[in-house]
Amino acid sequence: MRRPMRPVAPQKDGPQSNEDISSPDVQLIDGEGANRGVVRTREAIAEAQEQGLDLVIISPNSTPPVAKMLDLGRFKYAAQKKAAEARKKQKVIEVKEIQLRPNIDTHDYETKMKAVHRFLEEGDRVKVTMRFRGREMAHQELGMQLLVKVQNELEAKAKVESSPRSEGRQMVIVLAPK
Repeated sequence: MRRPMRPVAPQKDGPQSNEDISSPDVQLIDGEGANRGVVRTREAIAEAQEQGLDLVIISPNSTPPVAKMLDLGRFKYAAQKKAAEARKKQKVIEVKEIQLRPNIDTHDYETKMKAVHRFLEEGDRVKVTMRFRGREMAHQELGMQLLVKVQNELEAKAKVESSPRSEGRQMVIVLAPK
């Protein structure tokens, strides 16, 4: 026989507030920001509700926890806006990949190098992959020479994050902007 499913209690996100505060005493900071000292939690909640505010734990790890009287809705909204602003300002660094072959022609090489320069100027890391097919595996030194040429050409713009290494049928070098 199958047991009936119990509803899962909703998880509260954010700091502890009002009735969720388990500590008997709190270090109280009132609505104006003045420190009121250590107060019983029940008294602090009653006082906050008289003023139309909520009692919110600001620093839960201190002894006793620090609680402040404030508008919880406004506090959560401000925290949400702050997080959105931080996400907007962060730059996601991507790894762009350029694939080469050991017998690449000069014009093709120059075109690929233009792309590498553009990626580095945009602040992205670049992974240069040298692919070997068939009999090219017998002449891996040609691929290594080409990767060293790329590395020397980009010395002023990029630092080598991982030097040329062989991974099966390909050689890889990773460059990051300086």
